[in-house]
Amino acid sequence: MLLNFYKYQGTGNDFVMIDNREDVFPKDNVKLVSFLCDRRFGIGADGLILLENDKTTDFKMVYYNSDGRQSTMCGNGGRCIVAFANYLEIVDKNTSFMAVDGLHHATLENGIVGLEMQNVNEIKEKPNSLFLNTGSPHHVQLVDGLKDFDVRKEGEKLRYGLYGEQGSNINFVGQAGEDTFNVRTYERGVEDETFSCGTGVTAVALAMHHSGKTKSNTVKIVTPGGNLEVKFQNNGNGYDKIWLTGPAQLVFKGGIDVES
Repeated sequence: MLLNFYKYQGTGNDFVMIDNREDVFPKDNVKLVSFLCDRRFGIGADGLILLENDKTTDFKMVYYNSDGRQSTMCGNGGRCIVAFANYLEIVDKNTSFMAVDGLHHATLENGIVGLEMQNVNEIKEKPNSLFLNTGSPHHVQLVDGLKDFDVRKEGEKLRYGLYGEQGSNINFVGQAGEDTFNVRTYERGVEDETFSCGTGVTAVALAMHHSGKTKSNTVKIVTPGGNLEVKFQNNGNGYDKIWLTGPAQLVFKGGIDVES
């Protein structure tokens, strides 16, 4: 079977996109998804995303990690699927879509996608870190010498040692200015460092505000794959009106032979 696909990236976080509005993709085939995401034998990506029909919004997003399993919300993936929906002429400059964590609104202009994230009402303080869920679970920890930090080794330790098999994404942070932070992320499901993580940088921005490292409600995040911006409001009980903004681009498209 020839499977048509599109490759998108958002600040280096890359995804295989498939138009599944006709419901032809074998959604429970973990081996197939893992193969498509494999960088040596398949297309290569941090994850795979299906665009599907939805009865109440413009479309539905179904996200898989590169290990082949469906996962929690992906912020950069959410931004990329908005660009993909625009490419397919499903949406123009404003859209709403359904994802695993519920309804999302988004905007698109000149290759820049803004994605409204879910409200965050709880941030757990740990001895040397903070933990919060921004659609996916995230550990946020300030470290010295972020540039040379062994993200894979230390991230793997925390991902399994502190959070068990279910795990958490692990974000290591260095402050670069009053409202600017450098971030490197170890992602569960990928089981390695990725160039960027949308829900991760959102978690970092909120955690840094919560801990008093910044007073700004607009936080700039620098990842290995590029720059993102997170805006939010502190409502006294948590955070709402959270927007993740940055570039999302089509890299290439093609077809790949797979077993039906």
